[in-house]
Amino acid sequence: MEQGRAIGDSRQPASPRQAPLVAEAELDAIELMVMRRLREYTLGDHRSLFHGPGFDYVGLRNWEPGDRLSIVDWPQSSLNNFSPLVVRDFEQPGTAAIVAVADRSRSTLCGTDATPVARAIAWAIGTIGLSAAFFQDAFGLITFDRGFEGMATISPRAGRHQVAHCLEAYQYGRGLEPITRFHHVGHSIAGVMRRTSLVAVVSDFLFDDIDATLSELSHLNARHDLFLVMVDAGAAFTVPAAGAWWIQVQDVETGRRQLVSRRGVRRLAERARDWQDDVARRATRQNLDVVRIGTDWEQAAAVLAAFTAERRLRKQR
Repeated sequence: MEQGRAIGDSRQPASPRQAPLVAEAELDAIELMVMRRLREYTLGDHRSLFHGPGFDYVGLRNWEPGDRLSIVDWPQSSLNNFSPLVVRDFEQPGTAAIVAVADRSRSTLCGTDATPVARAIAWAIGTIGLSAAFFQDAFGLITFDRGFEGMATISPRAGRHQVAHCLEAYQYGRGLEPITRFHHVGHSIAGVMRRTSLVAVVSDFLFDDIDATLSELSHLNARHDLFLVMVDAGAAFTVPAAGAWWIQVQDVETGRRQLVSRRGVRRLAERARDWQDDVARRATRQNLDVVRIGTDWEQAAAVLAAFTAERRLRKQR
């Protein structure tokens, strides 16, 4: 576990989350990629994705960007002077929702060439969400900080606007509802999902206590269909050659500083990837599938769209 902490010490944060991690034009490009990759899954005969027609009434909630005016409960909204508007929440009966559990810790701001880890995580959220929208599945988001603290969620709903809403929430923290943090990570996540779901945990997985985390996620996998999306951390550690023999680095999570030799800095990317290789092996022993993506959004979108569709439709057979 000390190796993971040493790795964490090396990274320098990128610029704050202001410019969009995924611009609207990029989201359009991801959507086109998803449609091309998933078109083959809609050709020929296949089972319906839904149990039957209609929608189930879930309850009332505050209006959120992207909600249609047709679902506004005007009498209820008038009771609080229309601030905020209150809408009726419906859910279409389906076999499963798709939920992205995304790492939002400070370390995800680290990276080079204006490509922080958070950007790759946002690509994953967009791809998985648009894959859900393609199949008319509900899509939701759960975010977490260092050590799976500060967990928050957006309830699953269907549609492209929901994906855009989740991306904005991931970047800026808007519209997220806090989650009660139990001692067991799996219980914390399962507590906000009303039915069996397809769950994608997206992170670089540079955790201090990785064995305990994988064990808890494995317990969640017994009830839900869970897989890991591992973002390549090596890119975040590929730094320019330095002239000094010793370089001071700072842990972006704890603020702790330490001196690292020039040779040690050159080996950081290799150590990060070795760490992730080991995590992938440990996850496999826990019967958890791992999808690894890099900083190439086209490749990441193609891999994730195909994997999510296969995993999603496997439940229909």
